[in-house]
Amino acid sequence: MTADWTSAIDRARAHAPFLANALDRLPAVTELLAAGDGPAALSLARSAGDGVADTASALRREKQALSLALAIGDLAGAFPLLDVTGQLSAFADRALDAAIVAGIRRRVPDYDPADPKGFFALALGKHGAGELNYSSDIDPILLFEPEVLPRRQRDEPGEAAQRVARAVVEILSHMGHEGYVFRVDLRLRPASEVSPLAIPVAGALSHYESSALTWERAAFIRARSCAGDIAAGEAFLTAIRPFVWRRSLDFGAIAEIGRLTAQIRASTVGKDGRGASEVGPGFDLKKGRGGIREIEFYAQTHQLIHGGRHPALRLRGTRATLDALAGAGLIPADEARLLGDSYDRLRTIEHRLQMVHDQQTHSLPKSAEAIDEVARLDGLADGQALLAELSAITEAVGERYDTLIMANTPTGAVSVAVPDQATLPENLAELGFADPAAVARRIEGWLGGGVRALRSEAARTAFAAIRHDLLAALAAAPEPERALARWEQLLGNLPSAINLFNLLQARPALIEMLARILGLAPPLADALARRADLLDPLIDASAFDLPGSVDVLVAELTRFEAGDDYERKLDAVRRKVGEMRFKLGVQLIEGVNDPVDVGHALARIAEAALVVLTDASVEEFRAAHGQVPDSEMLVLGLGRMGGGVLTHASDLDLVYLFSGDFRMESDGRRPLGATHYYNRLSQRAISALSVATAQGALFEVDTRLRPSGEQGPPAASLESFETYQREQAWTWEHMALCRGRPLYGSPQGRAALAQVVQAVLTAPRDPARLRADVLEMRAKMAQHKPQGGPLDVKLMRGGLVDLEFIVHFIQLRERGPGLDPDLGQAVRQLTAAGLLPAALAEAHDALTRLLVAGRLLAPDAQLPGPAARLALVRACGYGDWDALETGLAQARRHVAAAWAGAFDETLEIDP
Repeated sequence: MTADWTSAIDRARAHAPFLANALDRLPAVTELLAAGDGPAALSLARSAGDGVADTASALRREKQALSLALAIGDLAGAFPLLDVTGQLSAFADRALDAAIVAGIRRRVPDYDPADPKGFFALALGKHGAGELNYSSDIDPILLFEPEVLPRRQRDEPGEAAQRVARAVVEILSHMGHEGYVFRVDLRLRPASEVSPLAIPVAGALSHYESSALTWERAAFIRARSCAGDIAAGEAFLTAIRPFVWRRSLDFGAIAEIGRLTAQIRASTVGKDGRGASEVGPGFDLKKGRGGIREIEFYAQTHQLIHGGRHPALRLRGTRATLDALAGAGLIPADEARLLGDSYDRLRTIEHRLQMVHDQQTHSLPKSAEAIDEVARLDGLADGQALLAELSAITEAVGERYDTLIMANTPTGAVSVAVPDQATLPENLAELGFADPAAVARRIEGWLGGGVRALRSEAARTAFAAIRHDLLAALAAAPEPERALARWEQLLGNLPSAINLFNLLQARPALIEMLARILGLAPPLADALARRADLLDPLIDASAFDLPGSVDVLVAELTRFEAGDDYERKLDAVRRKVGEMRFKLGVQLIEGVNDPVDVGHALARIAEAALVVLTDASVEEFRAAHGQVPDSEMLVLGLGRMGGGVLTHASDLDLVYLFSGDFRMESDGRRPLGATHYYNRLSQRAISALSVATAQGALFEVDTRLRPSGEQGPPAASLESFETYQREQAWTWEHMALCRGRPLYGSPQGRAALAQVVQAVLTAPRDPARLRADVLEMRAKMAQHKPQGGPLDVKLMRGGLVDLEFIVHFIQLRERGPGLDPDLGQAVRQLTAAGLLPAALAEAHDALTRLLVAGRLLAPDAQLPGPAARLALVRACGYGDWDALETGLAQARRHVAAAWAGAFDETLEIDP
């Protein structure tokens, strides 16, 4: 669209008295605008206060000139909406900063604004988002740090801060012959009805950590440190980040926003019951149904729910937030466009209203003639055209906002009657519980104070809203009594359950899934008992997708937040990994992905976590001890970790090594010799993976396969590792090395380690001695670690351990073919080389499926109940339990046949 400066000026003179007056009073700016030189006009406007000693007067002059230049450029179509609002917001920042400096200098004349300290302003609302109107109030929060606030020696810090705050309000708000700068509204500060104008940082932190309300969380979505000691303001916002961005999904926030919406809509209704609630004279573009506020609430509601888990949604701008929500798949793209376009148009019309008389208004005029003036200022034919356009916009927005609130607000959010306890046993009997009276007594115990999470009235009300559906799902669960007991355990572990109840009511399908989890998978039920927010990711459309590559997962796990220290990074990784593993467990229960694929995914997650946490450990360690020149830490994975297929119960078999000269010393402020350095660093890296933090434990780490054994130091040099493997290692250690895979280190370091492993595995061996060692070791293992149950597919004869022994024996005997750490791939390669029977690949997959699924559904390796059997059948791809047993027996026979072919002896398999 080509800018039309002449038309803009003509419309401004004809329909906007404020702009017409400004055009006459500011001829230099007007001349540049008439010439179509918008950038020059803006530059001149920003300098309008230069050389004026009085801060307030200088700011007023700049405000007048800037408002004129931006208004005409806006009307001409030369300045996009976000440029206009961004310029106004930047001026508000400058004005606040100048007012703070002037306020401090009234008592401390030598205060240096180049080194601001002790007092700062947070911008909220449209100012924080960089979306200020032409005639907006600003709603800052003024905070100070008593210890560093500039003041006279005899001044008490609190009173000195109040003087500065009063000066800020006076400088910006006072109406003089040149107008005013900004109306300043400080009512968004904590406890504004009783608190001073400027709040000490410690007091504000205490408020937001303990007693702030949902609307205050919404306000801080767009908060920004904008003036004064900006660094201190940013540190404050970092400190209250957990208050704004909660880790768990918070559907209760929707109920709060729904109530606020109802209040706002009610306040716009006139005495006749209609009035400003419908598009027409007096309609409020900001607060009316389908107006600006509802689009902002739409975006902020999604941010409050999902922003704690999706940092990419923590944006201040409304349009940018809508686009981000669509990009994350949380709202439809066409809905984001419609709401975004509607927002821009409503904001533009709002600006037109304010340009007329420089009034902070959001409402259409009451007379048809005045509406015509606004429409023609905008370039429309008349007021009817404007009303028709606004009616279409607000109806479309209102429908979508109503859908959001109604679809996600618990139906009993305002008032839910608690069901009559006298009828509870009858209800439970109707649902199918075997002993309804006993279950009723348990529920009465929960509600009678026996469960902490249900002691508040709000919690009991939220629970009442889901109770029937929850009990129905538990009654219909595969094993109702077990599901009920685990629900009770989960409930007892929660300090608060309101968010969980609201989530289950907002997403009823989760209730049935929760019941299946509690009834079928003890490990997942235990995880939920520790962290109920593990249910949150299941509402995502990608919940049943397998995770991406290790590189993709590393990128996801390293999305740390600004200011995160080492401990917070550990917590963040544990939280995200826990969610990923939980989702994979649910996929097994639901039978949506092959357990072999799930096993590979679990290994990718573990590898990504190892990389991220080891990186964090290295960074933390280097800060104190520096680096060992020409050296690095390497990590070798063995066992299932090396093979790239884990179960939910797998530990990580790891060997920590380091390259370079062990005689070197690190170059940090606290230098260490290389061996000491890497032993301490590896201990830290192991702890990062295994030690429980506030988010729980992550993995069990087993380093017993290191060259020095269980009692020796945790790390060895690559050179000593190679020497040990060549000269001292036992046959079983070389068998373990067949599944060795470098997991951590530079590409060059991992390549060097892989070369060492390859050289050891392809070294010449005496086949007879190798055979004798392998058979002796398997016999000892069978004696000391017998089969643990009928589903112990790992240790049972003809199971996975026997298959591994066969494969590793042939890999070492043949010195080359099939040397792949992935056992499944190794089997296939040896089969292709004619060294193993073709049926062994199918046997491997069948056993692995049962191992991965069984660790979740039958963790004790005993035959599970009927429901868990059906889940195992479904997960492993069989038609029924008989087919699964037949498949298991057949796989074991294939392994026994391969054993006989490899070792020339019979493998006895119990039926």
